[in-house]
Amino acid sequence: MTLWWAIATVCLGCYALKLAGLAAPRRILDHPVVSRFAELVPVALLAALIAVQMFSENGELRFDLARTAGLGAAMIALLLRAPFLVVLATAAVITALARSFLG
Repeated sequence: MTLWWAIATVCLGCYALKLAGLAAPRRILDHPVVSRFAELVPVALLAALIAVQMFSENGELRFDLARTAGLGAAMIALLLRAPFLVVLATAAVITALARSFLG
């Protein structure tokens, strides 16, 4: 039952945060510092998520050559301005091929 209370609390917190963003005055949202922060935070969070998923396994620091090859292929596809689904498919295929060849 405690888990459900935690889930309900997190849901209410997310809703309150969303409501606070919608209720914020326009002059605050148009401030250059706030605008720059809103642009950079999602990029930083995504980069952190990628780093954690790439280089950790079961809470330990690990280097996986297949995952690294997939990430490299995704980066090349992004540099070539491929559509997002092509980037994902490229990363998945290269990772799978690397796993099959490397064991």
